[in-house]
Amino acid sequence: MTHPPDTGPAPVLALEGVSKSFGAVRALRDVSLELLPGEAHALAGENGAGKSTLIKILAGAHRPDTGEVLLDGEPVVFHGPGDARDAGIAVIHQEPTLFPDLSIAENVFMGRQPRRSLGRIDHRAVRAATAALLARLGVGLDPDRPARGLSIADQQIVEIAKALSFDARVLVMDEPTAALTGGEVARLFGVVRTLREQGAAVLFVSHRLEEMFRICQKVTTLRDGVRIAAESLDGMSEDDLVRRMVGRELGLLYPKQEVTPGQTVLAVRRLTREGVFTDVSFEVRRGEIVALAGLVGAGRTEVARTVFGVDRRDAGEVEVDGRPLVAGAPSAAMAAGLALVPEDRRAQGLVMGMSIERNIGLTGLRTTARAGLMDRGAERSRSLDWAVRLQVKYARIADAVATLSGGNQQKVVLAKWLATGPKVLIVDEPTRGIDVGTKAEVHRLLSRLAADGVAVLMISSDLPEVLGMADRVLVMHEGRITAEIPRSEATEETVMAAATGRAAI
Repeated sequence: MTHPPDTGPAPVLALEGVSKSFGAVRALRDVSLELLPGEAHALAGENGAGKSTLIKILAGAHRPDTGEVLLDGEPVVFHGPGDARDAGIAVIHQEPTLFPDLSIAENVFMGRQPRRSLGRIDHRAVRAATAALLARLGVGLDPDRPARGLSIADQQIVEIAKALSFDARVLVMDEPTAALTGGEVARLFGVVRTLREQGAAVLFVSHRLEEMFRICQKVTTLRDGVRIAAESLDGMSEDDLVRRMVGRELGLLYPKQEVTPGQTVLAVRRLTREGVFTDVSFEVRRGEIVALAGLVGAGRTEVARTVFGVDRRDAGEVEVDGRPLVAGAPSAAMAAGLALVPEDRRAQGLVMGMSIERNIGLTGLRTTARAGLMDRGAERSRSLDWAVRLQVKYARIADAVATLSGGNQQKVVLAKWLATGPKVLIVDEPTRGIDVGTKAEVHRLLSRLAADGVAVLMISSDLPEVLGMADRVLVMHEGRITAEIPRSEATEETVMAAATGRAAI
C-alpha cells in the first residue's frame, strides 16, 4: 500500500497569478505567494518592486485586476480592510496609529468592548482580556497605561495584541523595525517567534537583510512587479538575495572615494541646548564626510537641527567659512550654504500632497521668481534637471510626491537641497527605510559630493554605513561627544564603546 507524499501544511493565505495596474504603471504582474502556518516569510525587493501593492491586496485595500486571493485554499474577495481583518489578516505598520488619550486596553478593544447589563462597558473584562493577550505575547505592559508616551516598539506590541483579539492568523509586518533600537528589535523578534509557535503565518517586510535571515525561513523576491524567486533562506547569503533583488552585481555598497580634506567649512564651538546636549564642538572640512554616531536619544538629530537653526541654541557658536551664523534662523543657514536633509522625510522633508516638481523647487523659490511671480518654466527645468541627475523614478513630474516609493522620495529630498549648491550638506539617517540598491546610489552620491568639495555631516544609526562612508566618526553619548575616531581606527567595538559611555575623549 502506497501513501501520498507528505506535502506539509496547506497555506493559510495565498495569492495566485495576481496582477495590478495603476494607469500605465503595472505594479504587479502574475505574482504568486504562499503563507504557511507557523512560518515567517520575508518579502524582499527594491523600492518600487511592488511590495506595498501586494501588502495592500492582502489587507483588502486594493483588489487585484486579475488572479485570486485564497484563504484556506478557497477563493475570497475582500471588499475592504474590514473584510480582511474579519478573515484573520492583520497588518502591523511601521508607524502605528493608536488613540493617544485612551488606555492600551481601550485601544485594543476600541468599538467592540464587552458589555454588561444595560449596555454599559465591562471595563474589568476589557482589562482582563487585554492582560491575557499581552501575557500571550510575553510582554509586561500595563493594560491601564495611556497610549500617549508609549515607544514605537510598545505601540507595535499593542497593535499585535489588537490583531490577536480579532483571532488573526496572518500577520503582515511592514518595516516594523525601522524606528526601533537593538533591544526593541530583539523583543519584537521574540514576539514573532511566539506567534509562529502558536501557528500564525507571518509576512515580514524589511530593508534590513540581516533581519530577514534572523527571523524568516523563506523569502519571496519581487523585481519590477514580477516574482523572481520564492525559496528557502537556508544556505542563501545576503549577496545572493541582493542579486535577485537588483538583477545585477551591486558592486561596492560603500563606494567611498579617498579625498584629501581642504579647509574647515563648518565649525561648531561649545554648542549647548539645555537638557538636550552640552558643550558640543567639532569641525567639518571641505571634501570630508564626518559621521555623527551614537545610540538613539544621544542628541545627534538635535545637534543638527540646532546647527541649521531649526532649534535655538542656549550657548555656543556656529561658523561657516569663518563667519558666524545667526542662531535660530534656517534662512540664514541656507544663505550661508547649509542644507539639511531631515530624518523624517515625510513629515519634515516633503509636502506629500504637492508635486515632485514643486517639492524639488521649494528651495529655489527666490531664484526662479520673476517680479515676485513664479517662473513655472524655470522651476520645471530646474526640477527635471535634478530628477534626472538623481535618477528619480516617476510617471510624471507633476504627480504628487506621495505616489513615489520611499527611496525615490528620499532622492527628491536630496534633489531639493542639492539644487541649492550647498557648501555643507547635513544628512540625518540618509538611507533609513530604503532598499539596498538605492542605498548604494545614495552612498555614491555622498562620496561624489565630497569629492567635489562639499563638506558632509552624516548622522546614522547604521554602523556599517558609518564605518564604510566616514573619514572621521564623532560619537555622542547622553548629549556629549565622547570620542573622535579617524577612519583608520574606527571599528564596531570602538564606536559602540564610546556610544555607551565606556570611552573618554
